[in-house]
Amino acid sequence: MLITQLKSKEAIEALVKGKVVIINCHGCKEVYFPEHEAEELQKELAANGNVTTVVTTDYICNPDHQCLQLKKHMDKIADADTVLVFSCGVGVQTVASFLEDKKVFAGCDTLPLPGFQGVTPLEFDCGRCGECYLNYTGGICPITACSKSLVNGQCGGSKNGKCEVDKDMDCGWERIYRKLEKLNKLDTLKYPAKVRNYNHPDMVSEDN
Repeated sequence: MLITQLKSKEAIEALVKGKVVIINCHGCKEVYFPEHEAEELQKELAANGNVTTVVTTDYICNPDHQCLQLKKHMDKIADADTVLVFSCGVGVQTVASFLEDKKVFAGCDTLPLPGFQGVTPLEFDCGRCGECYLNYTGGICPITACSKSLVNGQCGGSKNGKCEVDKDMDCGWERIYRKLEKLNKLDTLKYPAKVRNYNHPDMVSEDN
């Protein structure tokens, strides 16, 4: 089972700029999703008038299903400045790959528990890192898209856009750079180094 928890209200509010489309995924029952908390927060976000559409569907990690579910909302999505996704990391990555010209942000963190990771036929994976980096890296996970799981940029071994560990694998950090360049968001890579918090508040014992 996976557990997702909302990012802090302050972190999410900082992402809500311009016109915003919110996508909720309620698909995998193996993934705990804080549905009530997300609904209350989204009501507060909508009060500022920026949220144009809230889409609640299931299995957004399946691109064929996602395409069908989002098709009727594509006019709003095309007009949006930001797409805010409330799901596990697999869902966010799938949406980001589908909406290549949009800023796609994660509203949740996915916590480090063993379990089901979604039904995508694509090669997306979630490292369940607690505090997610997807909002800094264009919706491409540096932990799972990089053979070395580097979080501070490209190593010196990649060549012609390919990973030195796996010659058939695209360099994750080159993919991140190209995506942010396309979105004119390269300044996002200036995020400060920080120590990740892997703990879920309900999982921390009194002895810790």
